[in-house]
Amino acid sequence: MKNGPEMPIVLGIDPGSQRSGYAVLSIEKDRPKIEEVGVVDLTSKLDLEDRLLELANEISAIIKEHKPTVAALEGVFSHVKFPRSALVLGHARGVCLVECRREGLPISTVAPAEMKRVIAGSGRATKAQVQRAVAVWCGLQKPPEPNDAADALGMALFQLRKVTPHLRGTP
Repeated sequence: MKNGPEMPIVLGIDPGSQRSGYAVLSIEKDRPKIEEVGVVDLTSKLDLEDRLLELANEISAIIKEHKPTVAALEGVFSHVKFPRSALVLGHARGVCLVECRREGLPISTVAPAEMKRVIAGSGRATKAQVQRAVAVWCGLQKPPEPNDAADALGMALFQLRKVTPHLRGTP
């Protein structure tokens, strides 16, 4: 069966200014099917503006290749001790939002704690717990690395479960 309006393709993104995770999921027999999962490693020696352009180009290419029907992006959270980090993350997230919207994708913002609660069973799940949970959900032999890819997979799974409540994990 071909993916169509009743068969969503979800792009999950864990944006970052150095490395951004992404995952593309579809459904096969009521189970999540990984189309692609990975990270966009940005050139660290570039200025922020050039890394953001690099991120935009990579996200655009992923969207054009996989033609997702919806995107799920991690929401920005701030930490009082690291306000600059939240600001820089916001720039990366903004670039991803623009590229998704440029391609006409509906966008869902997912709070990290909510994704962790739904996918790993606790809103305070560690990175390792999220990695193990997404591996179980997707029937992977080992947890996805690095954790940016696992977080993006968690975002995509969260959204896929939201639009297809009958979704089951792979045994």
